[in-house]
Amino acid sequence: MPKFSDAMPHGEIQEVFKDVFFVSGTMKGEFFGSTWQFSRNMIIVREGDQLTILNSVRLNDEGLAAIDKLGKVVNVVRLGDMHGIDDPFYLDRYKAIFWALPGMKVKEGMKVDKEFIPGGEMPFSDASLFVFETVKRPECILRLDREGGIMIACDSLQNWVEPDQFFDKGTIAIMQQMKFFRPANLGPAWMFESQPAAEDFVRLKEIPFEHVLCGHGYPMVNNARRDFLLTFNEYFNI
Repeated sequence: MPKFSDAMPHGEIQEVFKDVFFVSGTMKGEFFGSTWQFSRNMIIVREGDQLTILNSVRLNDEGLAAIDKLGKVVNVVRLGDMHGIDDPFYLDRYKAIFWALPGMKVKEGMKVDKEFIPGGEMPFSDASLFVFETVKRPECILRLDREGGIMIACDSLQNWVEPDQFFDKGTIAIMQQMKFFRPANLGPAWMFESQPAAEDFVRLKEIPFEHVLCGHGYPMVNNARRDFLLTFNEYFNI
């Protein structure tokens, strides 16, 4: 039997927008030479009775039962190269289609079923793709054409306003020093690892959206683009 990462503490699944669900859980691992414990988010998009999991977070048995009540998982989507630890679990459990960008690192033995191509096929009908082109590690954002535009991001766009219950104290202190906790942020670890250039954000700022669901932090409901444009300008003077 394949060895999967264990389920760690997580919250309840919340419906943030109609047929768009959000759940926060725990990540624990070694980063920058020390062990960190912090929160991460999974998003589930429903179309009819079909579900797409983005930024996978393994849930416990109760959480999995809640997913199964929502519909049938048919897609697992990898948006960022720094995530993906729980993709194998969901792909095995649901025999789902695995979507990722070309060049993303996947666990040995895994196969990407469908690679994202700008203007190409999407896992559900009302989605479009933004791909960061200047980065060292592949990363993308999916935009849902609903509610004025909902951006689903991984590590690039973050909204960790404050630590939550899934952090440990040592990690909070480190991340405070590294300025992780601010609204409408660009992920500090992602910025360090991927080193994006201004031209990506020049393209991104032209996309209309109202809301952002990030891989880390709280959902941003209403005026998200306004707040992120200020951040883009602060970082890149654009």
